[in-house]
Amino acid sequence: MSKDKWESRFSEEGYVYGTAVNEFIGKMSEQIPPHSNVGCFAEGEGRNAVYLASLGHHVTMYDQSTAGIKKAKKLAEQHHVSIETATKDLTKESVGPNQYDSAIMVFGHVPKQGQQFLIENIIQSVKTGGQIMFEVYSENQINYKSGGPPTVDNLYNPSDILSWIKPYKCIHFYYGEATRNEGSRHTGLGHVIQVVIQK
Repeated sequence: MSKDKWESRFSEEGYVYGTAVNEFIGKMSEQIPPHSNVGCFAEGEGRNAVYLASLGHHVTMYDQSTAGIKKAKKLAEQHHVSIETATKDLTKESVGPNQYDSAIMVFGHVPKQGQQFLIENIIQSVKTGGQIMFEVYSENQINYKSGGPPTVDNLYNPSDILSWIKPYKCIHFYYGEATRNEGSRHTGLGHVIQVVIQK
C-alpha cells in the first residue's frame, strides 16, 4: 500500500493488528542476548517493538507511517517502556550499517520491486554475528483470505528469500501454514515464510 493508505489505516480507532507480540517473534526473541540493541523494521503500530523493550532491550522502530509511530509511542507509554522511532521508507532509504545486535520484521509487505532492498536494508543494519528474524506471508496466502495483501505482487516468494539470505548462516526457515489472530486484519490460518539468520 501507499504511504497515504497506511496513514489512513493506522489512523483508525484501536490497533489494527492488535497490541500483542507476533507469535513467531515472541518465540524466537528468546535467542536475542539480554540488553541488545534491536531494530524493528516496518513495525507499524509498535506491538513487537514494545514487547522487546519490555524484555529490557534498547529498541528502535522504523515505519513510513507517522500515524503508526504515534500509536507505537502511546503503546510504549501504556507499558511503561521507552522506544526510539524513525519515519523512513525502507524500500528506498537505507538505515545505517552495523547498528544493531539483532533486527526483526513482521509482515512488512511491499511490492516485488522493493522487497530485496527491504530485506537487505534490514540485514546490513545488523552487526556481524547478530541475528535477523522475520515472518511474512507467502504468495500462497492469496488463497487463504485470512489477511495480508490482496495481490500476489505484495507477497513473498520463498525462492527469492532463500537467494537473499544465502550468504548468511540460516538458523530457521519455514514455509507453510500458521494460524495468526492479530487484530482485525490477520485472522485464522494462513501461509507464511519464517526466517532466522545469523550475519
